Amino acid sequence: MTSTGDVAVASAVPVFFLSDSTGISAETMGNAMLIQFPDLVFDRQLIPFITTAEHARRVVATLDEAMDGPVTPLVFTTTVNAEIRDILHRTRAPVIDFFDMHMGRVEEVLGRPGAHVTAKLHGVGDVKRYNSRMAAIEYAIEHDDGQSLRALDRADVILLAPSRCGKTPTTMYLALQHGLNVANYPLVPEDLDSTDLPRPVKDLRDRCFGILSTPARLSQVRQERRPNSTYASMEQCTYELRRAEAMFRTHRIPAINSSAMSVEEMSTVILQGLHGARTDKTKVGR
Repeated sequence: MTSTGDVAVASAVPVFFLSDSTGISAETMGNAMLIQFPDLVFDRQLIPFITTAEHARRVVATLDEAMDGPVTPLVFTTTVNAEIRDILHRTRAPVIDFFDMHMGRVEEVLGRPGAHVTAKLHGVGDVKRYNSRMAAIEYAIEHDDGQSLRALDRADVILLAPSRCGKTPTTMYLALQHGLNVANYPLVPEDLDSTDLPRPVKDLRDRCFGILSTPARLSQVRQERRPNSTYASMEQCTYELRRAEAMFRTHRIPAINSSAMSVEEMSTVILQGLHGARTDKTKVGR
């Protein structure tokens, strides 16, 4: 804890994510824990592709140097290679080893040892699934912000929202993480003159999902894009959101508010909505 005048300022906690692969898993699982401490500030550093003993020893030196600082660091690792993992554990810094903590239990339940092979989690071992995700990303890029109306009938979900409500990042996340064909369509003022669905998506209502925000949040985001414009005004944002909500309500389109939700949370709600819709269709068809 440092002090500036009479105000105490908490030093950031150094956090290291280590991996002999991309480090995505270490970051994901580590951040899932760190988010439980909203009052703390974290200085995060990813160190991926630790594939040699020499590299591992350099990382240990970095961690030990951090240990000599004013705040004890946290180290998260998903390193698979036993030699590399053994070297990393020689650091004086506290290490949370997700692989070491859980692999033994998984092997026990399955009744056989794991292969302990590096770079399998985010590799292309499942070629069919990998190709499906790449195709979904291409589809998302082509159909971002209404750029293309071709093959909209191939969309698993179509996101409808006024400009700057979070359509694009949600689209890309659903494509990359879940391999879904996602199109997003911007609701421009002309679309909001009535509660009718825009013509390109009129016959695809069952695939539509709405995204809303709050006028204050939407205005703030738009101000960064076009400062002091009508487009960014509270009046315009309030109007567009109110009309979009009326459209969604008229056509019974599920909608979420993006103002206080992460992309991951929004995507989960959308996936649950898709699953529920498919379940309902199955029941009707019986």
